[in-house]
Order: sequence, then C-alpha cells, then structure tokens
Amino acid sequence: MKNKANSNSYIQRRRFGPLAAIRVKPAAGNPRRGWLTAGQLTIPVALGRGGILANKREGDGGTPRGSYRPRQLWWRGDRHSRPQTFLPARIITGADAWCEDPGDRHYNQWIRRGSGQGGDRLKRTDHLYDFIIEIDHNRRPRIAGRGSAVFLHLVRDNFAPTAGCVSMTKSAMLQLLRRLGPRTRIIIG
Repeated sequence: MKNKANSNSYIQRRRFGPLAAIRVKPAAGNPRRGWLTAGQLTIPVALGRGGILANKREGDGGTPRGSYRPRQLWWRGDRHSRPQTFLPARIITGADAWCEDPGDRHYNQWIRRGSGQGGDRLKRTDHLYDFIIEIDHNRRPRIAGRGSAVFLHLVRDNFAPTAGCVSMTKSAMLQLLRRLGPRTRIIIG
C-alpha cells in the first residue's frame, strides 16, 4: 500500500506540476486591462497605465512586451501563510526595497533600506505587495532606464492600472502560484 500511495502522489505532482508558459494579452478596447491565461485558467488582470510597450522605459507606465521567467515569490508572512508554489519563496521584511534609480549601481535589484531611505518598499500598508512574483525583466544585462520593479502582484480596487506591472486578485494569484515554477515562461504581448 505504501508504494501505491507514493505512486499516486507522484502522478498528482506530475499532472499538476509547473506550466511551461503563461500568456498575458491586452483586453480588446482597453490597453490598461488584460487577460492572463495559464493552462485552463483565464483571469482578468490590470496592466500598466501605458499599456503593453515594446520599448519599455523607466517611468513610462508601460508593461514590457516580451518573454520572461519568474525568479521568486516574495510574500507577507505576517499576513498570510506560505502559498503553494514551485517557485523559491522569501518573506518580505520592513527593510526590503527595490532600487528604481537608473543612476544607482543597484538599479532594478533588491536592496535593504533603513527607515528614511529611498527605494520602492516591498512591505506596504496596503495589500498590493502581499504577494509579488519577481520576474527577470531587465536583469541580464541590466540597462539603466529600461524599467525596474516589474512584478506580478495584487490588484488595486476596480482594477486600476499599475505603473507597469501585471496585477490580479488574491484568489487568482494563489491559483497561479500553484502552477508556476522557475522555468515557466511569462509571455507578455
């Protein structure tokens, strides 16, 4: 019996393992809204206020067109238990931030900040960053001014546009996380 139980568990993991790819497309008639398709799951998402852009620049509000990989999950361990995912996961602390200054050598990287120091804080009072999927946009090579802190995260009320990220409801995020792994491609556009 023990081998049969292990065998069934293995089949379940393989059947529901990470997806090879997910796709994000703009919604017809509204470039600030879109649809994310992950296997049989299709969910509404908010996109950047500039829509999907092929030539992403820092501050343009565009969601970058391209193919990316998820790097890791960041989550608020003080608000939620660790979600199921194939991604590496890290709890967000009060010192965690993201460098958005193109003139800084740490541009588009995680940084640790003390109180009063700059950077996009990952621990926020609202719930937008309760779950963050970090993607490899503008990572290798990092090019100053080509965009930073492009994440998949939780949506604002009424699906208001983002500054360039892809956002979704908490329930959609938790469903998506169960199917993402480090080799899953995120195709935007």
